[in-house]
Amino acid sequence: MPKFDLSVPHSLGREAALERLQGFSDQLREKHGDKVSDFRQEWSGDRLDFGFKTFGIAIDGGLTVRDDQVNVDGNLPMTAAMFKGQITSAIREQLEKLLA
Repeated sequence: MPKFDLSVPHSLGREAALERLQGFSDQLREKHGDKVSDFRQEWSGDRLDFGFKTFGIAIDGGLTVRDDQVNVDGNLPMTAAMFKGQITSAIREQLEKLLA
């Protein structure tokens, strides 16, 4: 199963970044509700474990908030491997906007 990981720097500090990220799934559903379904999230300290389906493809991963960056990692099914760049770009873009 192909993996993805990315880091998005920020200058908010860990607590402020956590506050902004609490609504990440709501914003994702609002903006991409027609493309994303079965969204789940579970916070455990500074880590958000998430999963969703897009175009019938299940994506699972985690997001860890650090003092100066957010790290995202996850797994893609083989059927989504060719869309890895698009998926990571979309995640990066949304996080950069949220953490700006």
